[in-house]
Amino acid sequence: MQNYLMALDAGTGSIRAVIFDLAGNQIAHGQAEWQHLAVAGVPGSMEFDLTHNWQLVCQCIRQALQHANASAQQIRAIACCSMREGIVLYDREGVPIWACANVDARASREVSELKELHNFSFEQEVYHCSGQTLALSAMPRLLWLAHHRPDIYRQAATVTMISDWLANMLSGELAVEPSNAGTTGMLDLVSRSWRPELLDMAGLRADLLSPVKETGTLLGQVTAQTAQQTGLLCGTPVVMGGGDVQLGCLGLGIVHPGQTAVLGGTFWQQIVNLPQPITDPEMNIRINPHVIPGMAQAESISFFTGLTMRWFRDAFCAEEKLLAERLGVDAYSLLEEMAARVPPGAYGVMPIFSDAMHFKTWYHAAPSFINLSIDPERCNKQTLFRALEENAAIVSACNLAQIAAFSGVQPRSLVFAGGGSKGKLWSQILSDITGLPVQVPVVKEATALGCAIAAGVGAGLYESLATTGEQLVRWEREYHPNSANHELYRQQTQAWKEVYADQLTLVDHGLTTSLWKAPGL
Repeated sequence: MQNYLMALDAGTGSIRAVIFDLAGNQIAHGQAEWQHLAVAGVPGSMEFDLTHNWQLVCQCIRQALQHANASAQQIRAIACCSMREGIVLYDREGVPIWACANVDARASREVSELKELHNFSFEQEVYHCSGQTLALSAMPRLLWLAHHRPDIYRQAATVTMISDWLANMLSGELAVEPSNAGTTGMLDLVSRSWRPELLDMAGLRADLLSPVKETGTLLGQVTAQTAQQTGLLCGTPVVMGGGDVQLGCLGLGIVHPGQTAVLGGTFWQQIVNLPQPITDPEMNIRINPHVIPGMAQAESISFFTGLTMRWFRDAFCAEEKLLAERLGVDAYSLLEEMAARVPPGAYGVMPIFSDAMHFKTWYHAAPSFINLSIDPERCNKQTLFRALEENAAIVSACNLAQIAAFSGVQPRSLVFAGGGSKGKLWSQILSDITGLPVQVPVVKEATALGCAIAAGVGAGLYESLATTGEQLVRWEREYHPNSANHELYRQQTQAWKEVYADQLTLVDHGLTTSLWKAPGL
């Protein structure tokens, strides 16, 4: 009988149940989109629908089992991963009572209040302890509940992340693990345990904190009730999973100090493994616990990169979408073929979308293209598409340079994964701009694989997280930088940085509207 592992992967927009064999091959999956609920009269709110979303989870598990033609006995273990920052509160009986998604931005005023604590030094203390700033942390949301929903706040006995909620629904057990709980801003990077004094300083209850268990450790077993709901076997081991990005790195074999990845999705993350926890004196870069105990990751984020490409495709490339459909190819592949005929530098066109990461005071200029011409031979769809791909790689290079400046870690190569890495032109551009070899894995959506590895370690089927991550990753192709292009892009990067700084002043003067501002700014 074939043995399988199951990963539950809860993203911002969907939930997936994914089945792998022990060699890391994806066998089947079930997927459902979910929507987060805006509360009337609460700007920025995005609540997580616990009841409906659990029904979707059960549906996906049954779909995956059916598509794999697998029996429940073949699933040897299950683990869960999720978007970071999303939190769930439970009452004293362990019943989930309230949750919000990672995109919830209701607590802008509370972010401002907390920033002012202790003569504006509280956020610095939070950052240097946890690697997080207040804008995305759990404390402002908890404070919002204390101010506006005291009924929920008084009932709450425990807080976890959404991945831990999934594991709780499977097993009935409550715990958190460092890679995801670290994004609350309440976990110590070095000890990988809670810092309750931070909640005390913020005027919050410090009795909400769940037990901490490391990724890959056994949490419990699938309960009889859950087995009936999902089709899983009662008693199946449920193992601690983690945050989506960190488990994605595990699935890519990014498990040693100095290894670096660029994850190209809706947002792009630039990830550098640090030999030990260290924070950025300028507070520009987020620092998270890795799923590998004792290791931390510097994480810089490029905003809306994949979303920008989708906007451009849907707004301006209807003809190319129709042609791609007739040819049976992906529209992005067709656009890349067109863009490959545009020379490096895209005739000097500079997209102004995401900025390099400035975690402490983070906002963007208004979306725009700078330095267009009215020459249709040089300024057209393929030029703008290439310019967008180049700009994404420029922002990644700027973010990696910021990490190197404070950490001293200089990458020797990059792993490029996620949807963006399907682009062969984009992969070469990333290599040319960073000046580094770029490896593209066979499995580009590695988060679920990393989660399955955690399940296998917890069930005793694999030796360790790091060893298994290295063993299971396979490479599809590799790119090497063109030195002439690298020099051209070095000059273009400097020009773009100066132009972007000027564009920010238009936002400062109220003349244009920022692409995004962190809560509390």
